[in-house]
Amino acid sequence: MIQESRFKILPDKHPPALPCEVNDKSKNVMIVAGEASGDLHGSNLIRAIQRIDPSVRFYGIGGRKLEETGTRLIANSSDMAVVGLTEVIFKLRFILNVMGLLKRSLRESRPDLLILIDYPDFNLPLARAAKKNGVKVFYYISPQVWAWRKKRVRKIERVVDRMAVILPFEAQVYDKSKLEVSFVGHPLLDVVRKRYSREEALERFGLKDGFTTVGILPGSRKNEVKKLLPKMLEAAEILSGKLAPIQFVLPLADTIEVDFVTKIIDRYPVEIRVVSNDIYDVIGVSDIAMVASGTATLETALLETPMIIIYKISFLSYYIGKKFIKVDNIGLVNIIAGRTIVPEFIQGEATPVNMAEEIHNILTDNSRMDKIKHDLSRVRRKLGSPGAAERAAKLAYEMML
Repeated sequence: MIQESRFKILPDKHPPALPCEVNDKSKNVMIVAGEASGDLHGSNLIRAIQRIDPSVRFYGIGGRKLEETGTRLIANSSDMAVVGLTEVIFKLRFILNVMGLLKRSLRESRPDLLILIDYPDFNLPLARAAKKNGVKVFYYISPQVWAWRKKRVRKIERVVDRMAVILPFEAQVYDKSKLEVSFVGHPLLDVVRKRYSREEALERFGLKDGFTTVGILPGSRKNEVKKLLPKMLEAAEILSGKLAPIQFVLPLADTIEVDFVTKIIDRYPVEIRVVSNDIYDVIGVSDIAMVASGTATLETALLETPMIIIYKISFLSYYIGKKFIKVDNIGLVNIIAGRTIVPEFIQGEATPVNMAEEIHNILTDNSRMDKIKHDLSRVRRKLGSPGAAERAAKLAYEMML
């Protein structure tokens, strides 16, 4: 088991030594949530398990939300997150160090359960190590094998003991495997909600009533913010000349510092209101949003805010990925809908002119706005009912008994 004393969050260079083992009867769980969305869903899963058994202890990889649950972090998810196949090269040494540390823990500390959340390129090798050392593996939020590398199903079947999926069509992907798979509903249904009325939100964020409000969501990883935010700001500048009165607001992801964003914003002649800790109310008060492809598109959909989706990575990563990805859409909201209900701007199409023009077209076409909102409400209904974390927690806890 892992001792009770705290240890420092791993810096982006050298991992700390493993804590010493102690003998007690508490159940001990390693959890790996390698990205911001995994940190959110992992924290809710942990709290649900703690409601079943408060003595269960957690350690592993996550962010601020996992740490708030009492989880002892060996590495911070913000240091692990990358977008694209080639971008991982710059983080490879650090990631391999963390992997080595976790494998050592599986071998020496033998936790009662390994919980993995998405993040397959890191988590599947870790699952293999767990299997080798007799540690049970619970995978919460399936890798997107339905989009690419479907042969991974067989690999997953060999190294994972139980899977909880959150999208309605995912269970079918595993129909021919021997893996026990349960659809638990989408965890965002429990967390995506507004806390304030429109009037309260406008006042709280320093926004003006009667203005068209455009949300800017450039992502939760520094490298994607650095790539996408300048394009979004240029689009905002174009929109300022097309629509008046108009205002822009950027809800800050937990993994991004204010200074990092404001230094980029300051290079552009457009006023952007930056808001921390109120992402859902910011989205909810926006008339439309520019959203980086990822979990934020689904969060925006659940609030029924029209959007355009932006996806841009390195040319080499995109070229390689295009050879393997077998879906018509890149945006999760469109994938769930089974068709394109909100526009996507991918790679070379993601120009400020294209983005601004599409936003202008949607904002000035009431029937199109209504149609998008209607389609987004249908996506919400497809995602099941609230309570995903509780259902997944019961499955995970059963595996510790």
